[in-house]
Amino acid sequence: MANGLEPSKLHSADVLRTASVGLHTRKLRAALSALGIMIGIAAMVGVLGLSESSKSDLLAQLDRLGTNLLTVQAGSGIGIGSGELPEEAAGMISRIGPVETTSTISTVDANVYKTDFVTEGQTGGMTVQAVDTNLLETLAGRLADGRFLDGATSRYPTAVLGSVAAERLGIYGVTGTQQVWLGEQWFTVIGVLDQFELNPDLDRAALVGLDAAADYLDHDNIPTSILVRANPDYIDDVTAVLSATANPQNPEEVQVARPSDALEAKEAADDAFTALFLGLGAVALLVGGVGIANVMVISVLERRS
Repeated sequence: MANGLEPSKLHSADVLRTASVGLHTRKLRAALSALGIMIGIAAMVGVLGLSESSKSDLLAQLDRLGTNLLTVQAGSGIGIGSGELPEEAAGMISRIGPVETTSTISTVDANVYKTDFVTEGQTGGMTVQAVDTNLLETLAGRLADGRFLDGATSRYPTAVLGSVAAERLGIYGVTGTQQVWLGEQWFTVIGVLDQFELNPDLDRAALVGLDAAADYLDHDNIPTSILVRANPDYIDDVTAVLSATANPQNPEEVQVARPSDALEAKEAADDAFTALFLGLGAVALLVGGVGIANVMVISVLERRS
């Protein structure tokens, strides 16, 4: 220094004692400042944690269900033909090399009731679907109770209920004696399914075998949709030829979709909302930080005076 004096220094104990004066004299202000900081940090951590948890759950779901499932349906709209897939479409699709398995679903013109004392229109939104025995494997589905249709039961009046249909009919466990009234015929319930994540329409359906639908419900078994599970390495190649294979005469009347695309779109929407929440959280933290900084500056000015 110019006057030969050394600059004064505070001991560590004095620094801590001086810094804690504001905490002791302004306890409420200090507590509110600390609370604001904790809430802001917790909000940011919570938003990030929920986003990552949701993304992890979706990736695990996609890994379990697979992204190699394709749905083939007849097109609809102006200029479209009969709106039906050819009866032999599933057989032709199964001959495509990378196709691993196929399953046919055909909507039956029948209602679902618990008793034969029925009232018109009171179906509870349930449908009857004729399916083949590959459905559970193709959709990576699971049984909640009982068993699925096989080569023997699919020829007789037996039914497997989707999760929602079973709940609406009050059937939560399979005893082998429960029956449902489909069309004009009693069908014995042999199984109840877990939720179908890739085809929720089947959750509200009673599933019967193709042979049983033809014999007992007078159904023609024209495919409503065909589910295709293909080798993941060739999924784009299979998609490119499915329309022409399913209906060679009118390939433009065939629609091909991948159900897992809906899950990926949902993830994209979740990411957009997460970014929005993070932006709002950042603004809130900035405003809160400015307020806390203002309070701290005021407290320092009070001590200096």
